[in-house]
Amino acid sequence: MLSRTRVALVTGATSGIGAAFARALADRGWDLVLVARDRERLGRVAAELESRGRAVEVLPADLAERADVARVAARLADPARPVDMLVNNAGFGVHAPMTSADTAPHDRAIEVMGRAVLVLAGAAGRAMHERGHGAVVNVSSTAGFVTMGSYSAVKAFVTSLSEGLANELHGTGVTVTALCPGWVRTEFHTRAGIRSSSIPDFLWLDARRVVETTLRDVRRGRVISVPSFRYRLLIWCARHLPRHTLRWISRRISSSRTDILTD
Repeated sequence: MLSRTRVALVTGATSGIGAAFARALADRGWDLVLVARDRERLGRVAAELESRGRAVEVLPADLAERADVARVAARLADPARPVDMLVNNAGFGVHAPMTSADTAPHDRAIEVMGRAVLVLAGAAGRAMHERGHGAVVNVSSTAGFVTMGSYSAVKAFVTSLSEGLANELHGTGVTVTALCPGWVRTEFHTRAGIRSSSIPDFLWLDARRVVETTLRDVRRGRVISVPSFRYRLLIWCARHLPRHTLRWISRRISSSRTDILTD
């Protein structure tokens, strides 16, 4: 049993699912280390959580920059300031075609949602293993079960990575959970150029409920967390459909997006 206040490090902590994790954990008595690019927004979220009586550390970092990733990894590895939960949440939509001559959007996606997740989860896993307890949450997506461009490919990597890391850490007291949400009402989809009006209301999830479900699954030691019965059913179907049918469905989903490119 821990005699100190538990600490969670959350990346992409200033909006959406990341901010929902930070608030939910603060309400449960956790102290926070908040990681994001925008210093001003970090300051606002930190002030909000501090007003709830929590200790909050801000760590500005762009996870597309390997030096910044190394700084966050060093914070996770610091034995003098142990982190009990890592929420690997930083991410963004990728709408650039894979045939585009400009690979910069894909390069950034791989750095932020692929390599950074690997490096930070590995750093947290090593430190937590030494202490004999801890939890890693990697925010993946149901998109990883379909075939919607490089975003799906990166998220499929995150889910598989999480399962592999869970195997490595099995029996150590450290859990690893891949959160695979569907459409969640945050600013993420607007920034990704997705027309929310084209998505049926019943498919939208509330960020707070997504986080509540995930934290419950973390306590239960579940490796894959798919919030809501409707998405669990949809993903079960996706896993059992013929691949050509899954590709057809993916094309239909992709048609709901605009031609807006995101960075």
